[in-house]
Amino acid sequence: MGSGSASASARLREIHRSQQADGPAAVLAIGTANPPACVTQDDFTDLLFRATNTDHLAALKDKFKRLCKHACYFGQKLGVERRYLHHTEETLAAHPEFADHEAPSLDARLDIAAEAVPELAARAARKAIAEWGRPAGDVTHLVVTTNSGAHIPGVDFRLVPLLGLRPTVRRTMLYLNGCFAGCAALRLAKDLAENNRGARVLVVAAELTVMLFSRPEEGCFQTLLNQGLFGDGAAAVVVGADPLVSVERPLFEIVSAAQTIIPESAHAINMNLTKGGFDGNISTREVPGFIGDNIERCLMDSFEPLGGIAGDGKWNDLFWAVHPGSPAILDKIESVLGLEPEKLTASRRVLRDYGNMFGVTVIFVLDELRRRWEREAAGEWRELGVMMTFGPGLTVETMVLHAALK
Repeated sequence: MGSGSASASARLREIHRSQQADGPAAVLAIGTANPPACVTQDDFTDLLFRATNTDHLAALKDKFKRLCKHACYFGQKLGVERRYLHHTEETLAAHPEFADHEAPSLDARLDIAAEAVPELAARAARKAIAEWGRPAGDVTHLVVTTNSGAHIPGVDFRLVPLLGLRPTVRRTMLYLNGCFAGCAALRLAKDLAENNRGARVLVVAAELTVMLFSRPEEGCFQTLLNQGLFGDGAAAVVVGADPLVSVERPLFEIVSAAQTIIPESAHAINMNLTKGGFDGNISTREVPGFIGDNIERCLMDSFEPLGGIAGDGKWNDLFWAVHPGSPAILDKIESVLGLEPEKLTASRRVLRDYGNMFGVTVIFVLDELRRRWEREAAGEWRELGVMMTFGPGLTVETMVLHAALK
């Protein structure tokens, strides 16, 4: 009995080892998508005040316009020049209740998200699958993240027929993780790919800011910030280990992944669903400080298990894909780590051209980095780099990446 049990145990361990990949998970393709309507900040200011019947608040409109034009207002700069938005003036005219945060509008917002989020997510996913070069039916796992709604079944379920995935695809739905969601989904994809030999994980993030829309109000800076900073978009990534040389092209190997909660920071970013959509608070004064005080510790913790291959404080030797939550956050990171200005160029450019798209944004930054390297073969290419996001908690997600593209 004892001998048979030992033999069975050894066999099970052998089976377990055979199910694991030989190499690290890698990003094999990236796809992005936005709604068709691109709105400049100037145009949005007029649209916002016109659609909410607040054009008579001339002083407030001037404040918002100055905020959107990168002028300091309460010490803040938006750093956004244009964004893509699903909701149009026609949408807002059809839903006047969206302008009043005290009005019961959650159901109508969720109805819009239920249809639009899967469609936008599918557009990004189709691009990633096309770049990947294998049939959609070869996707074994699906990880989807969104803050736009809380439907059951969710976006993951809707994507299966939209993309032609197999009904046996293994799905995971992540809701309401804020701006660190993109990195968290990739962390999960890394574990799935490395512990399931042959797995190909499709990661999809999609966001609509119709959940946040509200009329501007005097004395409520958070509302102004929400209306001027956030944008709509979707991004998809195919992740897999042991790439098929004849078909697949690894872009970034995911060397390690970590998550850290910054002590005594739970109040810094918080949001909740109310009858009028999303409500909450982002402490624009405290968040950059929390991040600046803790970022080096988070980085050293991520690099320490790698045996000193990097992370010895020579941060300019790395490439950086950082979530651009705001210019103040990027400025603080740049200052604390002593980064050369070009290190965060990709993050600033995505913020400028798309706004903050929550968890979607950092995937846009990663895509911007690889496209820049492909355009400028002799540019600032580095083998090792860091992907970093920040969100409610205050939570920091850190990934060490190895750029495999040549």
